[in-house]
Amino acid sequence: MRAVIQRVSRAHVSVEGTCCGKIGQGILVYLAVHAHDTDEIRDWITTKIRSLRIFEDESGKMNRSLEEIGGAVLVISQFTLYGDCRKGRRPSFSNAAPPHHAKKQYEAVIADLKQTLPVVESGTFQAHMHVVSENDGPVTLILEKEGDQAPE
Repeated sequence: MRAVIQRVSRAHVSVEGTCCGKIGQGILVYLAVHAHDTDEIRDWITTKIRSLRIFEDESGKMNRSLEEIGGAVLVISQFTLYGDCRKGRRPSFSNAAPPHHAKKQYEAVIADLKQTLPVVESGTFQAHMHVVSENDGPVTLILEKEGDQAPE
């Protein structure tokens, strides 16, 4: 699983001109599911999203997590994060999960986050979306775990 997370002041996503997810202070997550992702990998990434200390404390240091600040999260499915551009000019998406597996894992990430966070919004799986965000910092990080080769 691969996620690009951005600390935001606000973000929203729309499909065909209709807003389907909107948050204030929190994290915008672009999430891609690998063809071989497991529930254990999903649990790892969900825990990281919730508990990563990227929000400032009273001293101005990044010491507080999304859970600690009561922040919101907006999750957007984005299989193109697995686009391999090393050969030719057209990306290969062969490492991205097929839609049925990706949707199951994507929806499970959202459900897991809803168990502990006050506001969890999402885009629409497989839809053409427009995402608008106001980055805070900016703070942008990549989370990734694939099988045994992932960082701990």
